[in-house]
Amino acid sequence: MTSHILLQIVMIPAIASMVIFLTRHKIGEKAGWISVISLVYTTALICLVGLKIYGGETIYEKYPLGAEVSLNLFADGLSLPVALIINLICIALASYSIHYVEHRIELIYGEVDKRTWRIYYTRFFLLYNLFSTGFMGICFATNLIAMYFFMELLTVIPLYFIMAQFGYSDYITRYNVALMCLFWGVIGAMFVLIGILLAYTQIGSFEIAAMKNLAGNPFAFWVALLIFIGLASKLAIVPLHVWMPWVHAEHPTCIAGLLAIYANIAVYIGVRVLILPLHDDIKVFCIPIMVLALITMIYGAFLTLAQTDIKRFCACSTISQISYSVFGIGALTIYSIEGGMFYFLSHILGKAILFSTAGIVVYVTGIRDIRQLGGLWSKMPVTTILWMSCAMILSALPPTSGFVGKWILFTGAFQKLYADPIGLTIVIVGILSTILTLIYTFLTGIRIFFGSLKPELSSSNHEIKDPPLTMSLPLLTLAAIALILGVYPKPILNLFHSVIGLL
Repeated sequence: MTSHILLQIVMIPAIASMVIFLTRHKIGEKAGWISVISLVYTTALICLVGLKIYGGETIYEKYPLGAEVSLNLFADGLSLPVALIINLICIALASYSIHYVEHRIELIYGEVDKRTWRIYYTRFFLLYNLFSTGFMGICFATNLIAMYFFMELLTVIPLYFIMAQFGYSDYITRYNVALMCLFWGVIGAMFVLIGILLAYTQIGSFEIAAMKNLAGNPFAFWVALLIFIGLASKLAIVPLHVWMPWVHAEHPTCIAGLLAIYANIAVYIGVRVLILPLHDDIKVFCIPIMVLALITMIYGAFLTLAQTDIKRFCACSTISQISYSVFGIGALTIYSIEGGMFYFLSHILGKAILFSTAGIVVYVTGIRDIRQLGGLWSKMPVTTILWMSCAMILSALPPTSGFVGKWILFTGAFQKLYADPIGLTIVIVGILSTILTLIYTFLTGIRIFFGSLKPELSSSNHEIKDPPLTMSLPLLTLAAIALILGVYPKPILNLFHSVIGLL
């Protein structure tokens, strides 16, 4: 079980996809459970790796593919927590999808024969597992080209085809938005690739560990700038945010939660590839990154407040929330980077719950317009609890993980900029911007779930009730994880500090 453990973590989901493809006409509805089981297995492996790393070890596996390109894998205190939380979210959303995908197929394709239904159902989970392979590859890859490959794997294959075939709009709109997602993903990754190639001309290696040899080189500025631009497009930093509301709102709800991971994981890439090896060289980017992050926080919050479509509401909130992590890593102090990384994990937990809860509301009522919703608390108490839980996480209210992450990242930013009037103003405005999150998450939750039941709902043909346990229980588990991390963040922070603390 522990032989080639990191390779298993990366490849088992892809193998599960192959099994689903080869047996698609026989397994049918069991495809979802194959995904869940494969992800539970890889999560167990991650926990075994975590025990070793928490004991002070690092795990390195060599898989050379050529002279300069390799599939070498490395786990340490930075990659391990990221991989663990992402995989837990993948398990939760895979379980959530088992019933949800049946609903999407029925709405999009209507009554189809059993063979056609199985083709669509298994196709979804075949593509779904590739997300985990891509995420784990990004977390553990030691080679820049391999990391680029895993980043593109997420863009080119599952994101495009799942949106095109299972999205919310009509056929033409789904494919147009899928092409938009493809375009932005490829362009952003292309900037990253150009930065990687430029670095290679200076250091003669694609290994991430060799990036430290670029320190002090005049080309370090241009390498960092190119990679930052590419990552900023994935992080939806203003003005590179225009794709986010369209793409996030169009994806099936369970995939929108994974898309939030895809956008957020650029924070991890920035820390691993640039901040750790080139900390002193990129100090010139500190204030510009923080200013852009602050603008995106505020703009994204007001954009969210303006939404009436529940899915676009969740999509626009992602624009604002990602920027808190960017703000933290941009401050370039140990505490702010650790806080930014911790909030990254908190945000993807909260966002997976938020998108999925919005999907439950649409799944049950058939309504996306927030103005037509209200009074659902009496019919859907569990769903209401889920919404309010993620509102607490995203608003950074204690005792959730969001509070810990924002507290640490703003503390680190204050340490760096308290003596600079402009810098201090940036930090204070950033702290005050969290009030906007509190307003839009709870205000929208009150509009949807409290008050009197709207006539449109009371006369609806849909039976309004909480969804099956396979949809709600995984989300309650994610909420419990966010609460545990808020009450006891020390293990994750210790792991982060074992790597980031070396700065």
